[in-house]
Amino acid sequence: MPAILQNDVLVYKGSNLFRQRLLLATLSGRAIKIEEIRSSFDDPGLREYEVNLIRLLDKITNGSRVELSETGTSLYFQPGILIGGQVTHSCCTQRGIGYYLEVLLALGPFCKEPLNAVLQGVTHHELDVSVDKVKSAALPILLKFILVDDGLELKVVRRGAPPLGGGEIVFKCPVRRHLRPLQCSKWGMVKRIRGVVYALRVSPTMANRVVEAAKGVMLNFLPDVYINTDQCRGANAGKSPGFGVSLVAETTEKTFYCAEAKSAEVGSGEQTLPEDLGRECAHMLLDEVRRGGAVDSSFQWLLALWMALGQKDVSECVVGPLSDYTIKFLQHLKEFFGVMFKLEVLRSEDDESSDEEDKFAIAQKIKMTCVGIGYVNISKRTL
Repeated sequence: MPAILQNDVLVYKGSNLFRQRLLLATLSGRAIKIEEIRSSFDDPGLREYEVNLIRLLDKITNGSRVELSETGTSLYFQPGILIGGQVTHSCCTQRGIGYYLEVLLALGPFCKEPLNAVLQGVTHHELDVSVDKVKSAALPILLKFILVDDGLELKVVRRGAPPLGGGEIVFKCPVRRHLRPLQCSKWGMVKRIRGVVYALRVSPTMANRVVEAAKGVMLNFLPDVYINTDQCRGANAGKSPGFGVSLVAETTEKTFYCAEAKSAEVGSGEQTLPEDLGRECAHMLLDEVRRGGAVDSSFQWLLALWMALGQKDVSECVVGPLSDYTIKFLQHLKEFFGVMFKLEVLRSEDDESSDEEDKFAIAQKIKMTCVGIGYVNISKRTL
């Protein structure tokens, strides 16, 4: 539902896209009010992981103001100044660490002090991107905007599967006064595939079986395939058993596509065969490659954010079919920053084919173009 402007406060209804709204409010400095949060539910109001996200934002800002109604169905949020610095946060195990890490990745370059965050919880959750995917596919996007990686780091200290978690990661992000504009219309051909299979509190043979199944599919695609195994032991294996795989395809233009799959959560009553998991992840990666574009589909919204906040110059990038999450994010960018993107569907010679199967095999490419607002990190001093 679109925002309503009341006394310079953006008013929303419902719990959908909660994270998007808090993130953009923090960057823009605009106050927001969210009403009727699950008001028709038997258990109304904010969930634990949403309150946990507000606590994290409070830790990396100074002067944030939060007002929550007694029933938890109405929230007023006035963001403070981004300060960053050293942060340790225990993430709610209802969501993965990736749910919180993506927010820190979006905010990190604009903090007053370089961000050094320690996040604890579930490193691989079915509802969120894993820490491996953020490291493999999202950090390279940020590098295109800041050019140098002085201090940009994501380290997995311990892995943790749901429901109990027990994982830990360290994320470090340098600060920038502004982001450079980006022109990226080529993504190249896939030249190699890398991956990691983790096994937590299960037999090490599980990981080997996943590797063999995934390689069996990917070797039909190209010969340069290497999948590492991370057979965690002791405290490094988290608190719950589980296993999973993350595969990354790197192109000649330094574009990274990533796919991942994990075993069913313990106690869910479902069982996952390692061979099925490996093949599933491999096919998901091939589908991601088919979609194409200069960025992994899970991080289109991050690309759009940094394009919009860049210097007052034209940025353009070609991506695969837009995800629903990205479409909603573009609408929010217009509401918070007044930025509008020009979206063009690119037509290739293959589109002229009359064969319907060929048309289905070629994913549409979208050219995203915008003029950055010249967002400046006023806390970052220049020499």
